[in-house]
Amino acid sequence: MQAQDAQGWISYGITAVIIAVVFAVRWRRMSVVKPLKLERLWVFPAIYAAAALYMVMMYPPQGLAWLFCAIALVMGAALGWQRGKMMRITVDPDSHALNIASSPAAVLFLVAIVAVRTGARAVIGDGQALHLDAFAVTDVLVALGLGLFTTQRIEMYLRAKRLLETARVG
Repeated sequence: MQAQDAQGWISYGITAVIIAVVFAVRWRRMSVVKPLKLERLWVFPAIYAAAALYMVMMYPPQGLAWLFCAIALVMGAALGWQRGKMMRITVDPDSHALNIASSPAAVLFLVAIVAVRTGARAVIGDGQALHLDAFAVTDVLVALGLGLFTTQRIEMYLRAKRLLETARVG
């Protein structure tokens, strides 16, 4: 085995350990119920959208990269909607306070997304063999994240609003 191959495996090993630790911590905190503030759901997607807009303005995608960014945005939106549906939202019957807790499915869904991304990175490598541009790949991943984060929050907002209305009527 060459030194370069060993470094690659060490890099993957360190990445896997870090991801495992992060998900283990998330898994432990999954059962913790936190208050859900509807008025704050827009904050993270807005900040992420501003960062994404800045990146696109500084390094605009070229040619077909725009198409791939649009496809990634739609895919991210579909993934975000599914992840949002997996979040457990409850309404306190007395105070009508909204609460949220991650579900095991939502955490496993994130693990699957990270695994697919890592697998794609392993297959593609540095992208030279497939003639991929690092900026284009970054733009596509930013678009995927924008779609995911935004529609996850939209789905959670709509569902929480509906649950709150039902609790107030009933």
